[in-house]
Parts: sequence; structure tokens; C-alpha cells
Amino acid sequence: MSDTSKTVTDSMEETKQRHRRYLRAVNNPIRRKILRSIEKGNANIASICDDTGIDEKTLSWHLRILEDGFCVERTTLEDQEEYKLTQEGLVVDFLDK
Repeated sequence: MSDTSKTVTDSMEETKQRHRRYLRAVNNPIRRKILRSIEKGNANIASICDDTGIDEKTLSWHLRILEDGFCVERTTLEDQEEYKLTQEGLVVDFLDK
């Protein structure tokens, strides 16, 4: 997990644009479900699919939005993509409560 925010920059316009991307990412119940799954330790596509019941194609689309919205970071280990929450992705603890 990154300790610095990726949604705040020196430019007000860029910060607004990043906040729009972030809000688009977290303002969807399916994407919040994915964030919770990653938070529980599911890091790869297969484990997230198993945990959430979302098919792989749909999951990949939502993960791209979450990545674009600064909520997850993707890494590749031994030809397998893995995802982890960023500081912004941790907001899932406070949503829908």
C-alpha cells in the first residue's frame, strides 16, 4: 500500500480531474465489492472472481477503472497480475456503513 495520495497534486485543475476519476471508481457497488475482496487478501483475477462471483471479463473492466481511479495498483509476478489497494482504495472500510 502506498502512503501518499495520488489524487492531490500541485495543480488545482489536475487535482479536480483526479478526484473525478477517483469518485467514478468508488461510486459503484460492484467496484466496492472488488475493493473489499482485495482487502480480504484476494490479489489475483482468479481469486477475486471466486470471491465476488464476477466473471473475468467484467472484473477486468472494473479493475481498469479502479486502477485509473487510483484505488488499486497492478503488479506482474511470474506472468500473473496481482492487485493491491492504494491509500485511496482503503476508503472501502468507510463506504456503505
